[in-house]
Formats: sequence, C-alpha cells, structure tokens
Amino acid sequence: MIAQKYRFHGHASLKYVFQNGASEHSKLFSVKYIENPHRSHPRIAVVVSKKVYKSAAKRNRIRRRVYEIIRPFLKSASAIDVAITVHLPEVLDVPHEELTIQLLPILDKIGLKQQNIHE
Repeated sequence: MIAQKYRFHGHASLKYVFQNGASEHSKLFSVKYIENPHRSHPRIAVVVSKKVYKSAAKRNRIRRRVYEIIRPFLKSASAIDVAITVHLPEVLDVPHEELTIQLLPILDKIGLKQQNIHE
C-alpha cells in the first residue's frame, strides 16, 4: 500500500481528475492525470470496478499489485493527480513483469516516473 499522503480523500478531487484530466491507455489500463499546483506531492488512485471482479478481495489484490509498481516513484515525482483504471480481470493473473512493462511507459509519459529504479 502507499502512504496516506499519496492517496485521494473524498470523491470531489477524484471526480475533477476524471472530468478534466488528460488520458493515456494501454491494453490493461487507462490513466487519467492532471497537474496539481496546490500540492507538493503526487496523489494516486487505482480504480477496479465490480465489472472486472465481483469479489472485493480480488479487486483489492489487483489494486495492491498496481500500487506496488508505482510506490518507488512517488517520493521523487512532481505534484500530479493520477487515476489508474483497470479494465480487464487478467490483471490479477498476469505476471508482475508484464504489469510493469504495461504500466511504466505510461508513467514515464505522464511524468510520474522520473528515476530508473527498477530498470
């Protein structure tokens, strides 16, 4: 899990990202993001709907897997709000390396990944 200061609190700020943010896509993910000049650190949300998995335990496992890929980049990232939406249930079974390959280019493109920690 990520520290509380890197998470969204309340629906209004997340709603703002979905309505006004730019987007990037991969096979498994959609990422909406927007700069936030009012903050000094990034905020991240991973959204896994009930359409992907009915089971909350499986949705939470997917969420934790994605957070684990993002966590090393948070301390050095600029103030950006990011909402990652998972579209496919295969994310639960895909190897960690494949998830990383799918997600890191998007993070690099939006400016969240500034250090090459995993590479």
